[in-house]
Amino acid sequence: MERTLERIPPKSADLSEWYQAACYQAELVSQAPVRGCLVLRPYGYGLWERLQAELDRRFKETGHENAYFPLLIPESLLTREAEHVEGFAPEVAWVTEGGSEKLTERLAIRPTSEVIIGVMYAEWIQSYRDLPVLINQWANVMRWEKRTRPFLRTAEFLWQEGHTAHATEQEAAEEVARMLEVYREVAEDVCAVPVYKGEKSSSERFAGANHTYSIEALMPDGRALQSATSHELGQNFARAYDITFAAEDQTQQHAWTTSWGMSWRMLGALIMTHGDDRGLRIPPRMAPVEVVIVPIPRGDTTALDAAAKSLHEQCKAAGLRVRLDDRPGQSPGYKFNEWDMRGVPIRLELGNRDLEAGVVTLVRRDKAVKEDGQKQQVPLNEIVAFIPTMLEQIQHNLFAQAKTFLQDHTIATLDRDEFIRLLKERAGMIDVPWCGDPACEVAVKDATGATTRNLRQPARAERCVPCGEPARYQAYFAQSY
Repeated sequence: MERTLERIPPKSADLSEWYQAACYQAELVSQAPVRGCLVLRPYGYGLWERLQAELDRRFKETGHENAYFPLLIPESLLTREAEHVEGFAPEVAWVTEGGSEKLTERLAIRPTSEVIIGVMYAEWIQSYRDLPVLINQWANVMRWEKRTRPFLRTAEFLWQEGHTAHATEQEAAEEVARMLEVYREVAEDVCAVPVYKGEKSSSERFAGANHTYSIEALMPDGRALQSATSHELGQNFARAYDITFAAEDQTQQHAWTTSWGMSWRMLGALIMTHGDDRGLRIPPRMAPVEVVIVPIPRGDTTALDAAAKSLHEQCKAAGLRVRLDDRPGQSPGYKFNEWDMRGVPIRLELGNRDLEAGVVTLVRRDKAVKEDGQKQQVPLNEIVAFIPTMLEQIQHNLFAQAKTFLQDHTIATLDRDEFIRLLKERAGMIDVPWCGDPACEVAVKDATGATTRNLRQPARAERCVPCGEPARYQAYFAQSY
């Protein structure tokens, strides 16, 4: 008996409900028996592997190396950097027993790794010749979140965290800017998610950092999604964990450190940004499967089966990530719907009549049903060479659609009443001159639920729109996830 593919609700009716359904029905994740944790299924892990590969290549091109540090952090180490501990204290999970032994000191399950890495850097760094240290870690972390949803907010999640140490403040600042640009590039050029990059406000800054920078995306419901951060830690962690080095003039100095990270939250941004009422639409550069081949059998399928397998092998030989769906017992229509839900960029339909005519039907997932260009017939002997061009078109089209949405929902205003109304309505990224005062930001949050997403300089007007004081920055305000 053919199983029924469950439908997902319309995206425009309730984005949260659509998002949850899309993640589960497309078999990206399953609920785990631990509150707030997920099982990442093979197709979901394939998305993570694509993101990981794109990031990892860029990290290595910029001189970074991968390493791995322990999951558990002694409480005495964690408490050395007071501001950092205060920032994470509500989210820390603790281990108090090991086997039958009650521990004499609690062990924190890492919420982030500045602490344990700082301790090791203090051992490794002795001289200016040991600098810079450029290390990235691929890891899981845990933050005891109370309200969770797939990828966006979970108790345990996957990410990468870069940690570097430098001889000068300028080198550290250049590192932070370089990695922020890497994140922008991956978000926009790989995930096809347009973002704004800039500095976080003092109240939104990472605990213990001097400066925090972020990339911010805008979701279809008008909420912003912080998609990656890059932190200039100054000498704060170096002082807390005694990361010192002998400079060229033989003076003892504290290192200047940075940290930066992107998690699987970026997958949530991709899903919400591009998905439609049929399910996911995955940008080709992120797709675990770029092309799916679906034979349409009628009558004698001997020649059709051979042709489909040959096409599959040709696609593989060309370096394409391709799947041949020749499962028995499932109708072609069922398979079409399933691969649409999974967001595969290109579907190739091949039937006996196509074979006789020497063509294959190419279906683009980025186009709506019956939209011009959604389906086209391509000569069978030309299709493999044609696919890369089509994949690039799909990649650019998805980014263009998302960019248009961001631009259309970025609203500049100098009118305070309009500013408050737009934030309450979740109209998008509201772009205003701002004073930079934390009290002003708190007042806006109390009135609208929105905060600054990030800042840049200079301000485009003399007065802060929310409070009327002198403006120092141009700020994006929005409600956020």
